[in-house]
Amino acid sequence: MISRRRAMAAGQAWRIYSQTLEPGAPGLRERVRAVPRMLKAVLRGEYKGLSPRTLGMLALGLVYLLSPVDVVPEILVPVVGFADDTGVALWLAAVLSKAAGDYVIWERSGRPAAVPGEVIN
Repeated sequence: MISRRRAMAAGQAWRIYSQTLEPGAPGLRERVRAVPRMLKAVLRGEYKGLSPRTLGMLALGLVYLLSPVDVVPEILVPVVGFADDTGVALWLAAVLSKAAGDYVIWERSGRPAAVPGEVIN
């Protein structure tokens, strides 16, 4: 079971990294630097590519990682305790990497009012 979780974590990490290798895609450094700009644009209502629900889930994931309260405490079950934190951290990294990449592409295209996939009335 633990080796399966490690394999899933490695697969998730590879997915994050491979997104930055696609032709024309923003690199990892560019994505990391774009996160604060993206969050400001989302909070101002300028960028619609990150839903409030996803933003809330990201905030909850960050609180979970920083909080001393854990679903599986590291003290009781060390390996599984660290595995759940690693899973949350990798999920956060994957979602932020994808969202930041989409944001950089949106910025490069001149900041259009509509985001691809958004329903326009």
